[in-house]
Amino acid sequence: MAAKLKKGDKVVVLAGKDKGKEGEITSVDPKAGKAIVQGVNVAIRHQRQSQTAQGGRVPTEMPIDLSNLAMVDPKDGGPTRVGFRVEDGKKVRVAKKSGAVIDA
Repeated sequence: MAAKLKKGDKVVVLAGKDKGKEGEITSVDPKAGKAIVQGVNVAIRHQRQSQTAQGGRVPTEMPIDLSNLAMVDPKDGGPTRVGFRVEDGKKVRVAKKSGAVIDA
């Protein structure tokens, strides 16, 4: 099945402690159904000091479930679902809300 959300997509969080926040997807794990979004679902991880790296508390983005993310509509900026359409013999992603083509 084709991926509805991909790396580099601008998304909005629908549920959880970061509800309403927007960010860009930095990586997707389709097998687990999770994605890492820049600036969203940040947890503090403790890093042990080593000869090369300074130790301390490091903020790290944690994976968030794909069901809690929605694509940002290219026309009006709100959350939208993603559909597919064939244009010029090529399958493209389409915003359900406005009908705008996401990847040109």
